[in-house]
Amino acid sequence: MARSKSKLQAATVGGTPDEVEAAFYEGLQTGNVERLMATWADEDDIVCIHPGGPRLRGVGAIRAAFESMFADGGSINASIAHVHRVDSLASAVHHVLEKVEVMTPQGLATGYVLATNVYHKTAQGWRLVVHHASPGNQEAQEILDSPKVLH
Repeated sequence: MARSKSKLQAATVGGTPDEVEAAFYEGLQTGNVERLMATWADEDDIVCIHPGGPRLRGVGAIRAAFESMFADGGSINASIAHVHRVDSLASAVHHVLEKVEVMTPQGLATGYVLATNVYHKTAQGWRLVVHHASPGNQEAQEILDSPKVLH
């Protein structure tokens, strides 16, 4: 029964990789594991790698990691910028700069993460199949400092 509920929620995510990506980050920001997991493909070979973490493979492992992160009402205040897209008919790769804000005993701290999100077009629509995030403070600063004009 829980599996069919998950598929029903997944079917309502959206019709484009950008919409799925927005729903993924909304799930992070609100600590809503159901919303977040609805963005993922329901396949055994999906992969999630958090900064400095191990490779999580499959729906169960990924769900467990996010449930642990959201325990006690937690969420992740992450927003994306500087999206580089490589889209095709059946796959899309988005390389993003995530701005992550966390409250510390010293106050609000901001860090940056470089992430690659891979989407496949499935029978249920576009779904996330890979989220690979790495610490990126030095690289982030270079991206933020780069000229905005190409010519």
